[in-house]
Amino acid sequence: VQLQASGGGLVQAGGSLRLSCAAPGHTFSIYAMGWFRQAPAKEREFVAAIDWSGGSTSYADSVKGRFTISRDNAKNTVYLQMTSLKPEDTAVYYCARGPAPQVTTNMRRYDYWGQGTQVTVSS
Repeated sequence: VQLQASGGGLVQAGGSLRLSCAAPGHTFSIYAMGWFRQAPAKEREFVAAIDWSGGSTSYADSVKGRFTISRDNAKNTVYLQMTSLKPEDTAVYYCARGPAPQVTTNMRRYDYWGQGTQVTVSS
C-alpha cells in the first residue's frame, strides 16, 4: 500500500493550506485514515482521523476548530484543510491508514504511512 501525501509548503501565520493523501489502487474506502505530524526534536503526534465513511472524525485539541479532515472515497484521497495556521503547526505531516473502518487516535495501530509533506508556518 502506497500513500502519497502532498500539499505542504511555506505559509505565513494565519494562512491556510490543504494537504492531500492519495492511495492509488488501494481498497481505500473500508479503512479509517489519519493525519499525524512531527516537529523537529519532537515526537510524532496525532492530528486528525476520519472513519471509512467520513461520518465520524476526531481531532487533537491543538487543532480543533482550525483543521478539517475529509475524504473522497471515489478518488481514494483524504484531505486535511488547515486554516489559521500558527508557527507551532510547523512540522512534517504524515497520512496513515487505520487498521479498521472506525476512527482511532492510537498512532501505533496505523499500519501504512505516507512519506510526509513539510508544512512551515512563518511568524
